[in-house]
Amino acid sequence: MISSKGLTIQQLRSFVAVADEQQFTAAAEILNLAQPSISAQIRLLERALGTPLFQRSHRPVKLTYAGIELLPLARQVLRSVDNVVHGVSEVEALRRGHVTVGATPSLASTLLPSALARFHRNYPGVSTTIVERDSVDLLEELESAALDLALVIMPVPRPTLDSVVLAIEQLVVVVAQDHPLAKRTRISISDLDGVPMIMFREGYDLRSATFDAFTRAGISVTVALDGAEMGSVLSLVAANLGAAIVPSIVATDDRSVKVLHLRSPALERTISLVRPLHHTPSRAAEALSKEITTFLSENRWPKSASLDLRLIHA
Repeated sequence: MISSKGLTIQQLRSFVAVADEQQFTAAAEILNLAQPSISAQIRLLERALGTPLFQRSHRPVKLTYAGIELLPLARQVLRSVDNVVHGVSEVEALRRGHVTVGATPSLASTLLPSALARFHRNYPGVSTTIVERDSVDLLEELESAALDLALVIMPVPRPTLDSVVLAIEQLVVVVAQDHPLAKRTRISISDLDGVPMIMFREGYDLRSATFDAFTRAGISVTVALDGAEMGSVLSLVAANLGAAIVPSIVATDDRSVKVLHLRSPALERTISLVRPLHHTPSRAAEALSKEITTFLSENRWPKSASLDLRLIHA
């Protein structure tokens, strides 16, 4: 009876070496093993397969019919093993690999592109998948191991995740250049009482932050347009469809809108890099995490420096 129990790669390597060299001594020299060790490996393989593989009475040794059948199969197995070992080595050396990174829309359009450009210059063989979601969805995907790491907005009240605070950012109000508030540079939330507002769609951290700020100020939001996305909100504001509360990193360089800073109490959000706590990160994920924090340390934020952004991990 043939059994794969106890069958090892070393046995197959010994078998192929003896088959190629047609003698045990030469095979032992090639594999840098003692000749008795080669003989023992072949005996174990024959025992596992239940049949002799060599005609030992011949000099040089010859394969039995079973050995002839096994040889191409053994070569195929060894090639596959070598490919796996080589592939793992390439991944460990970051010549190959893959990393999946998530980010909120505002961070996907500001920090992530510059950090990824630097990452791919340093590790051109590592491919990347980007997942753009709101923070809650990103945290869930981190917990399910669908993501290697993510740029999210705190808080992260989940014991299964590890977070590093990157920056504290103030939110700002943006209005059209000909909006009644455009003549001012600083306002209070109460100044937005009755002002038509453009609201982000459900799921955005900014949507809840806006409603919470209005509630604390004792006023209600006048919704002019609902369901906006980060990529369209500034254009909607520029068209004078309403004001909006947005991250300062998004509005800093856009001259189509007027940026109004909020008087105390200012609205702040915490930008963090988050990874699964109990999941060993791949070399690629570790490298990208380091690349993001190093990029901030050496280059500050990729857009124009904002008075409303305070880097923490830099």
